[in-house]
Amino acid sequence: MPNATPNPRLLLIKLGAIGDVIMAVPAAYAMHQAGYEVDWVCGQAVAPILQLYPWIDVIAVDETKLLHSGKLASLRALLSLWRTLAGRRYDLCATLYYDSRYKLLALPVRARRKLILSHTNRATRLLPGRHHTDEYARILAGRPNGEIDGESPTQLPPVPVPGLPPNPLPRTSNKPRIVLVPAAARNLLRDDALRRWPIESYVTLASALLQSGHEVILAGGPDDQWASPAFTHLAVADLIGKHSLPETLGLLNSAAVTVTHDTGPLHLAGLTQTAIVAIFGPTDPRGRLPQRANTVALWGGEGFACRPCYDGRDYAPCLNNGCIQQITPTMVLGEIQTLLTALRTNQPQLPRIRTPKHTLLADPFAKLP
Repeated sequence: MPNATPNPRLLLIKLGAIGDVIMAVPAAYAMHQAGYEVDWVCGQAVAPILQLYPWIDVIAVDETKLLHSGKLASLRALLSLWRTLAGRRYDLCATLYYDSRYKLLALPVRARRKLILSHTNRATRLLPGRHHTDEYARILAGRPNGEIDGESPTQLPPVPVPGLPPNPLPRTSNKPRIVLVPAAARNLLRDDALRRWPIESYVTLASALLQSGHEVILAGGPDDQWASPAFTHLAVADLIGKHSLPETLGLLNSAAVTVTHDTGPLHLAGLTQTAIVAIFGPTDPRGRLPQRANTVALWGGEGFACRPCYDGRDYAPCLNNGCIQQITPTMVLGEIQTLLTALRTNQPQLPRIRTPKHTLLADPFAKLP
């Protein structure tokens, strides 16, 4: 009896950040559905999320030692990864970075095809204006010339986590639960403060929500605790830095609505059932808003010549992110109420992007011929 043909194998190299990894999961799942066995080299920080998917074989590395330590510590971490990968054979090895230095991670890997993102090759470039999830799927599938095979009228939604972890904060009332993520936008490489909605705006929103009879919870990681003192005068439940990533998924899943800016918890929320209000400014929500029901992006800076300024690596040398400051707490509160009505009446809303009025409307010369 002839031996059965082994399944094709895929090795993904994407260490972080949280949002980038989660946006790549649907592409990996599409490959899994096509018959591929999926191995994934990731950072230890995001490994607990990927480990929730039984079809992913997670190879976690200490990215602090690998990328942010001295040469000796980095070399030891690299050699440890190489020993793990040595002798493995893959049909495709995909390094989902533009920085060619990441190719070192896959040096001992034997693969029929290897790819890395490229700014000059359309087939392996994340095309502007398209969702990163769909672009990762296109790149992994190796579609000729970087084009989608025919019309693709639907985008890939987030891949739900099978068996979400339990909610770490059981409900004690019937008040609508609103989770705010007021900090974040920070990873091992840098602190992207330009992506953050002002902390003062979150405080104003929290106060308005409490006054209108909502339960308000603060969420975030251990590095986000700098935001907590701004809310001490309000009756909010501050859970910033108190739960693991899987536990945070359970918390977000318990919320009627989650409010955050362009950051990792936005994509964590996308894996759950919570409705989402996402606040954008210097980054483009068309490539990042989770494509599922009851998600809305408020994109500030309509009419700003400099928006979006993020090019995939750097921001403009901006001292005042007026684009995202254009989004007011009143705007966010209105979207929360719209989503709560949709949930209450069981009328799911399609994902959408909304912008405030064009800045030219405030220009006294705008009415002149």
